[in-house]
Amino acid sequence: MAGKVISSGFHYTTLPESYVRPVNDRPNLSHVSECDNVPVIDIGGEDRHRISQQIGDACRHYGFFQVINHSVPVELVKKMEQVGREFFQLPVEEKMKLYSEDPTKTMRLSTSFNVQKEQVHNWRDYLRLHCYPLEKYSPEWPSNPSNFKEYVGDYCTVVRELGMRILEFISESLGLEKERINMILGEQGQHMAINHYPVCPEPELTYGLPGHTDPNALTILLQDSLVSGLQVQKDGKWVAVKPCPNAFVINIGDQLEAISNGEYKSVWHRAVVNSDQPRMSIASFLCPCNDSILSAPKELIKDGSRRVFRDYTYTDYYKKFWSRNLDQQHCLEFFKN
Repeated sequence: MAGKVISSGFHYTTLPESYVRPVNDRPNLSHVSECDNVPVIDIGGEDRHRISQQIGDACRHYGFFQVINHSVPVELVKKMEQVGREFFQLPVEEKMKLYSEDPTKTMRLSTSFNVQKEQVHNWRDYLRLHCYPLEKYSPEWPSNPSNFKEYVGDYCTVVRELGMRILEFISESLGLEKERINMILGEQGQHMAINHYPVCPEPELTYGLPGHTDPNALTILLQDSLVSGLQVQKDGKWVAVKPCPNAFVINIGDQLEAISNGEYKSVWHRAVVNSDQPRMSIASFLCPCNDSILSAPKELIKDGSRRVFRDYTYTDYYKKFWSRNLDQQHCLEFFKN
């Protein structure tokens, strides 16, 4: 199945062999409970100190949280979802013009995670786009559906602003100046993955994406408002994160764990699939500038503590990340002091 998208219109009645996980590496869906206390943070209020405190608590204890009153217009979110669905409903011949297995490409349709390296594939197709600077990358984006570039461009712009605001809150929550983390990260790159998880004949045997942490700094996830599938690891157990209306899920990535000197945890999360309906999620990633030196600021190294991670650049990190399987040892381990 490698090299072939699963959103091909073909109706599977059993799971193809190359997607079946070994028995000890299956989602065990019956053992997953719903996470009732996912932090939902209203970031539209006036009290900055309170918001950054709530965000700090969430980063420390969960590694993720949801934000509401985030100023991203509901209409724009609907347009983004609509155009994402329309793209994956295109005829397979049309979509395959954009297919590539090369992770260095700045725009590509692909499937699974890293089809050239992995032993077992994941039940996911995705369109991956670079989004910043917009004028550099949007010309290569799909022109079918016809309003794709316009809707996605508008969405990318406001989501970037949201991400920058959240990074300011995170910076303040660590007791730093609000711009400090954005300065360490430099001129941040921005990518997007529009994930499509088709109906799966045997969801208990496979994943949409297995457990992993994100290699970037911050992930802003738009969950499917109707179909849940996101699960995160909390206290060693997998829990399901139910979609919250008009909210974004914010994920701490590996780079924020390093910059916070290990105080904030990059959360293990995964996507599961279901046999009833397809699911879509739209992940926006903010990534450090390739040559920024990633290092915990000296203000966080106090009381005789030391830096948990050595200095490195995002280029070093990303190379390591793509040279391995998604669910292998945590990539940050290679950068520990």
